[in-house]
Amino acid sequence: MLIKNLRILDPATEKDCIGELNIEGSRIPTLPQLSDGSYDGTGYIVMPGLVDIHTHFREPGATDSETIATGMAAAIAGGFSIVTTMPNTTPAADSEDVLRFQIDEANKYSEGLVTLYPTACCTKGRAGKEAVNPAELPSAIAFTDDGNYVMPDEAMYKIAEDCKALNKVVMDHAVVPSIVNGGVMRKCEASEGEKIFPDAAEVEAVKRDIEVARKTGCRMHIQHLSCAEAVDVIAKAQAEGVSITAEATPHHLMLAAEQIPDAAASNWKMNPPLGLESDVTALRKGVLDGTICCFATDHAPHSAQKKEGGFAKAMFGIIGLETAAPASWTAMVTEAGMSPIEWCKCWTVRPAALLNLSIPSLFDNSSTTVAFLKEEEWLFSEADIASKSHNTPFIGSTFTLRVAGIGRTV
Repeated sequence: MLIKNLRILDPATEKDCIGELNIEGSRIPTLPQLSDGSYDGTGYIVMPGLVDIHTHFREPGATDSETIATGMAAAIAGGFSIVTTMPNTTPAADSEDVLRFQIDEANKYSEGLVTLYPTACCTKGRAGKEAVNPAELPSAIAFTDDGNYVMPDEAMYKIAEDCKALNKVVMDHAVVPSIVNGGVMRKCEASEGEKIFPDAAEVEAVKRDIEVARKTGCRMHIQHLSCAEAVDVIAKAQAEGVSITAEATPHHLMLAAEQIPDAAASNWKMNPPLGLESDVTALRKGVLDGTICCFATDHAPHSAQKKEGGFAKAMFGIIGLETAAPASWTAMVTEAGMSPIEWCKCWTVRPAALLNLSIPSLFDNSSTTVAFLKEEEWLFSEADIASKSHNTPFIGSTFTLRVAGIGRTV
């Protein structure tokens, strides 16, 4: 289909313009046909497919919560062309066999639109004792013990030194367990009677990772940043030339602890927990000034049974692929004034650069996945969820953007 009158966001060339593209696929929105046989894309935005550097598909292991098949369906629904899966599976992704299984399984459900790149563990079995040998895991796009803070420090230094030699990024779930001490949410109205998650748990972990990056020269990346002080610490390290980057999730950018209905609302429980409104302000500022280089979903599906028991007992995590573009656009473009092309970079160019991947331009005549977006009010409901699990606080939320389809340029 030759589609005219599209608003094209092309981060590789920094173009935000009206143009036309030849696009194919069964998931293109229904468009009116013009007299010359082309189609009218008026009102639609197209951009390269989104890149997620932080998602959980649970397989092998917890297929009651998600499978690679349902995870890929959620990625397609969210307009993604690349997903990077975390290694907290069963067995943990510390072997080439597990990594190849994930890649091969994903290829069955990609529809030629989404590519899965797995990460591997930093430590064997994600047990935090002995570092893996990255050279023995060539299919790993990056290394992380996500869900676990890498301890002891010796293991982190070893994996960092090895990844520096291979030019692979190390990602860290920067939360010190001993400081968390069972905390499940920030201090807010809903937290009465619950264990409090202190900011220091994140801040001290970030400081340790900065020192690792400073001493080894390894590219260190902080996952799901959530508090103002951590943003400030990272900004100062970057100003000193330390190779440290960070991501922010749409839920940490749009939601605050003050909005949690009560301690029984387990679909609001995530790790790290939502920050206060002041933290949300700092995170948004960090995105706008470049301290936080990219967005990431931390798509963390859990079955309904695993989310029972409120904040005290439910598993940490929420799904995020289907709401990633709408929530981040609403938070950053509509509310924080970010330009659409800079928002687009946070979902494409910057996360791809972190993984040493290239993002093709929509103007370079190559075939690439494109996401169709529509800037309009959209009420998110359970019917919009392709994931196997429905654990999200966004059901019933109104966004200012929706993902309207996905296809490939030809």
